[in-house]
Amino acid sequence: MNSKYTYRDIITLPNPDLRMHSKKVTQITPEVAQVIDDMMAATLDWEASRPHEVAVALAAVQIDQLLRIVIIREDFDDKDNKNFTILINPKITKYEGHIEYDQEGCLSVKDVYGNVPRYTKVRVRAQTIGDDGQLVDIKFKSSNAFLARTLQHEIDHTNGICFVDRIARSKDAFSVLEKNGELKPVSYDEVKKMRILPTDPDYIHECMALYSTKR
Repeated sequence: MNSKYTYRDIITLPNPDLRMHSKKVTQITPEVAQVIDDMMAATLDWEASRPHEVAVALAAVQIDQLLRIVIIREDFDDKDNKNFTILINPKITKYEGHIEYDQEGCLSVKDVYGNVPRYTKVRVRAQTIGDDGQLVDIKFKSSNAFLARTLQHEIDHTNGICFVDRIARSKDAFSVLEKNGELKPVSYDEVKKMRILPTDPDYIHECMALYSTKR
């Protein structure tokens, strides 16, 4: 890995670029390969700076590169394993299982967590980098609910959606991470003051509709 990127290169809300759609990657150029190296370096440096958190994934937009690239940790439980799975142009082709609420955080939403609904299983179509350095098509199913959640979270990023957008009207869904690593509920008014929530009502309705039990 050849990169000078650090956690300081990760952009955070309210940076408007986080709500922009990323562009399709058509080939692995030296510039694209460098973006991937930069993503890994920034992710691992962020983790090194956060004693109570693990950096499990990142989308390219989070280092202000509007490319449809996602990296996901190979082993969520082993911080000594620094390897990542690279997904290029990932797309969820089917939502399965049931909707489950759980806490989510984000490297681009500093110290704020939310109780976010996600499907427990997803099917994904994507590309990765083959042994010859070219794009290779892949299809797979999530092996567990946490991976399914991570995939939904990161693929949302490629579509300009942050996890807070999925719960933008849920007034009791938010918490903040305290210095001791504990989550403390925070009022909706305090969250609004942070300027991390979307304001367009049509956009909010669209973001929340996917996980509505009335679908």
